[in-house]
Amino acid sequence: MRRLNLDQLQTFTEVVDAGSFSAAAARLGLSQPAVSLQVRQLEQRLNVRLIERVGKRLKPTPAGSALLEHAVRIDAAVEDAMQALCTHAQGVAGEVAIGTGATACIHLLPPMLRTMRRRYPALDIRVSTGNTDDVVAAVTENRLDVGLVTLPAAGRSLHITPVLQDAFVAIAPASDTHWADELTPPGLAAAPMVAFESGSSTRLLIDEWFLQAGLRVRPVMALGSIEAIKEMVAAGLGCSIVPRMSVSAAHHRRGLRVCTLAPALSRTLAVVVRQDKPLTPGLRKVLTALEALGRGGTSLPNPGTRRANDWQST
Repeated sequence: MRRLNLDQLQTFTEVVDAGSFSAAAARLGLSQPAVSLQVRQLEQRLNVRLIERVGKRLKPTPAGSALLEHAVRIDAAVEDAMQALCTHAQGVAGEVAIGTGATACIHLLPPMLRTMRRRYPALDIRVSTGNTDDVVAAVTENRLDVGLVTLPAAGRSLHITPVLQDAFVAIAPASDTHWADELTPPGLAAAPMVAFESGSSTRLLIDEWFLQAGLRVRPVMALGSIEAIKEMVAAGLGCSIVPRMSVSAAHHRRGLRVCTLAPALSRTLAVVVRQDKPLTPGLRKVLTALEALGRGGTSLPNPGTRRANDWQST
C-alpha cells in the first residue's frame, strides 16, 4: 500500500507555489538537488507525474492538482494533531476512565471530580459504575484506566492500594421509635431486611457479619441502588445496613434513623491499576486525587503498594 511521505508532500507543494525548484529550495533551506530528489521520489511512490514545465515556470499536472487538493486537508489534519499533542505536552490533558461502585460514585467522587475539572479543564474524566469483579476485570483488560473498589479484590497484574475505610451503619424508618442507637445482628435479623443485591462485595460483607453471629438473613428486598434502599427504608418497608458515607450529614434524608452496629462493621476501598499501565500526567493526577480521598475518612497506608508520591514521580 502506497503511503505519503509528509516531507516529500510539503516539498512538492512548495515547488508548485514557488514555481521553481530553486525558489522552493531557498524557502525550505535545502539544496536544489535535494528538492528535486524529494519530488522525484514522491512521483515514483505514487507512480504518476506531478509537475510539468510550461515555459520557464513549473505547474502541476492534473494528478498534481488532485494531490494539492488533498494536501490542504492533510496539512490541516496534521496541524490539528500537533495542537492536540502540544496540549498534552504542556499540561494535564487527555482522557481517564474510572470504574467504581454506585455508592462511591454518588457520595464520594463528586467533590473530587469537581475539583479536578476546575484545576484541569483539558482533562476528560469518565466514570462508570459496576461491582468489584466487573471493575477489576475491566482494569485488567485495560478497558478502564483505574478502579476504586471494595476489597477483597485480586489480580496478578494489578497494583491494589487500600485508601479508605468506611464504616457501616444500620438505617431504619424514623417513625419507628423502638430502635436502639446501637444494633446487634440478632436485633436486625428479627426485622424485615432491605439488602444490597446478591453477589455484590457489600452484600457479602454484610452477610458475613450476620454469619459471624450464627445468623442467616433472608431479605424481603434485594436492590442494586443505594438510593432505592434508602427510599424503601424511609417508606417503612424494612431496615438495612449501608455504608456510612451514604447517610453522611451532607446526604442525610428525612425519614431515616441511623444507628451504629455492634460489633462494628466496615469496608475498605482500594485503588486498582495495572502494574504496566503507562502513567500519563492526567492519570497520575487522578490516582493522587483518589488516594487523597482517605483524608476525609480513615486513610490506610500500605507500604507494599504504590503511594501518592509514586504517582507524581513516575
